[in-house]
Amino acid sequence: PETDIGLCGWVLVGASLLLMLLTLPLSIWMCIKIVKEYERAIIFRLGRILRGGAKGPGLFFILPCTDSFINVDMRTISFDIPPQEVLTKDSVTVSVDGVVYYRVQNATLAVANITNADAATRLLAQTTLRNVLGTKNLAEILSDREEIAHSMQSTLDDATDDWGIKVERVEIKDVKLPLQLQRAMAAEAEASREARAKVIAAEGEMNASRALKEASLVIAESPSALQLRYLQTLNTIAAEKNSTIIFPLPLEMMHGFIKH
Repeated sequence: PETDIGLCGWVLVGASLLLMLLTLPLSIWMCIKIVKEYERAIIFRLGRILRGGAKGPGLFFILPCTDSFINVDMRTISFDIPPQEVLTKDSVTVSVDGVVYYRVQNATLAVANITNADAATRLLAQTTLRNVLGTKNLAEILSDREEIAHSMQSTLDDATDDWGIKVERVEIKDVKLPLQLQRAMAAEAEASREARAKVIAAEGEMNASRALKEASLVIAESPSALQLRYLQTLNTIAAEKNSTIIFPLPLEMMHGFIKH
């Protein structure tokens, strides 16, 4: 509050105001300031923040000699988290980087409560990334990126609330694995695919053998069905290529000719 500046402070403010009036109209250019739509101004009078907090956008008035101000950008700011070497819960070393989007929600807190809000947010984002990933397995890091990003955003937002910072979004950009681990995972995936292929082939042969068994039972009930199957197979082979075909001729077919 302005009443806290004391008697000496009020004397200095009065002297500054008198000086401004004596030097009009030249002093008007030093007293009127402009802030853009996306900025806010924090005014200090004798080292104390004026009542009412941040000013702007538009015109505002300051006194020469006793007042100073700091402009704060309220737009969303993005920065990259440098690649961090992280030891996962299952003792695998991975390199992970990301991107953070934040904005200043309270300009007064961003100026009064911390020296450099941007640098502090960057350092906190790096530490939070390592802490969050250290509690996850490699499989969870590769599959649950959205959950990890949401957890990081919540942690960062809570930690920067006293600084007047609002963390809007956190994204995991890339997860880099060691080359040896990539080869091991590729070999494991290939072995798994081969195992599934063998199982599928075995199931197919089992189903085929069951079908052949049922067909043999049907053919066994009618001996002439086997002869018809021979002729059908011969017709199928002859339709593809013109070639000499040798196939067994059952003696049962010759009984009729022998009797005649």
